[in-house]
Parts: sequence; structure tokens; C-alpha cells
Amino acid sequence: MKRPQLDRTAIAPELRRLERRLMLRGMVSLGGLSLLSGCALDDEPAVERALARVMSLTDRAQALLFSRHRLAREFDASRITRPFPFNAYYGQDDVRTVDPAQWRLEVSGLVADRRPWSLAQFRALPQKRQITRHICVEGWSAIGCWSGVPLSVFLNRVGADLRAKYVDFHCFDDYSTSIDMATALHPQTVMVLDFDDRGLPAAYGAPMKVRIPTKLGYKNPKYLAAISVTNRFPGGYWEDQGYDWFGGS
Repeated sequence: MKRPQLDRTAIAPELRRLERRLMLRGMVSLGGLSLLSGCALDDEPAVERALARVMSLTDRAQALLFSRHRLAREFDASRITRPFPFNAYYGQDDVRTVDPAQWRLEVSGLVADRRPWSLAQFRALPQKRQITRHICVEGWSAIGCWSGVPLSVFLNRVGADLRAKYVDFHCFDDYSTSIDMATALHPQTVMVLDFDDRGLPAAYGAPMKVRIPTKLGYKNPKYLAAISVTNRFPGGYWEDQGYDWFGGS
């Protein structure tokens, strides 16, 4: 498929702001933030406002440059990281589990069919397999093999309003995150049922996680409990604490 041409004239102002952000990224420390914001570093509210403006610019620029036709790199099976590292905001001993037979995904928001979904129903949908790199905001990465239902297939099946702005995820470990609709419809965004060609283990998010290789790791929710399509900005667990909302990798 031929990739559509990017109208750089239309987004030139945002591109210039992005270039400025990249330049500033290296100096937002000590006097750099003061230079950026015009505020004293001991003025905490002003610093927070300046950082919020920078984060908002980052999100807007990433969204402008994102393309549903640009794929994350996929790898040969020989590149899979084994063992794949566990990562969460709690220790592995604190992983919560549910009975897969009893689990249901709650569906809400701007969708025609809000009935809960079982694992058996997901297994009956078309599946997609990918070997992609998980990139953590903490600086490490690992390659894994993930299989499941493309999120776009599920959204179409439940009659989601694809003109909506956001897809919001809530998890039974009290985690949450959200993505833009363009990312939700990206062909590599998958509702994962299997890891390494076997049922998804508890450590990696069973019974379901969402794999988004175009995003940083914190945008890939595990232990999925509910999904909602909305036009109201949803935020997320880490995003509400200051992380980039777009979170592109």
C-alpha cells in the first residue's frame, strides 16, 4: 500500500515547535527550565505549568507525525528475549489472577453492542501474531512474540464509533491507560491472548493484555478488565502522574 504523502506545509508550525522541543530536551535541567518557562526554579507551580506545556507540545507533535501505515519493526523468532522480563508498578509476587473461564471484558462508551466478551468469543475472531520489541520508558527493551485479536477487528465487531477520539483501558490490577483512535486502529495494535505461541501467562497480563509496539511499555495495559470508547480525555495511571500521554516509541 502506498503511504499517503505528509502535508508538511500544513503542519510546519508544529514541526518547528517539535524541533524547538528536541533542542530544549537537552537543557530542561537547572537553568534550562528557567530559560524555557521564564520562571524561577523554586516557583513550583510555575515549573509544573511549564512542564505541562512541554508535555502537551510533545503529545501534539507525536500525534501529527503518527501514521497508521508506518509499522514497528518485526523480528525473527531467534531474537526473542528469554526469559522475557516482568514489569509492573508492583512486584511479581503481587500479581493478581482471575479464573479465565469466568473472566469477561466489560465494554462501554460509544459502541453499539455493550455486552461483555469472554475469552472463547475472542478466540473465535481472526488472530494476528507479531514478534516486536517492547521498549520501557526506564531505558531497557525486550523482544517478545505476541498473538491475539487486532483491536481494530474488535472495535468494528462491537460497532464502535471510529470517529471517537480515545479508547480507554481499565485493568483488574487497578492500572489504566488510554490511546488515540488512530493508534487503536493501527494494524499492529493487538488484544493479546498468547505469548510465545502459548496461553498468555499471569506474569505478562493474563487473561488479556493490549500489545502496542508503536508505544512505550506503559501504554501496553495488562490484566485487561474493561474497554471504553469516548470523546472525553481519559488520562491514565502514569499519565496522570506526569508521563507523556501519547507515549510513542
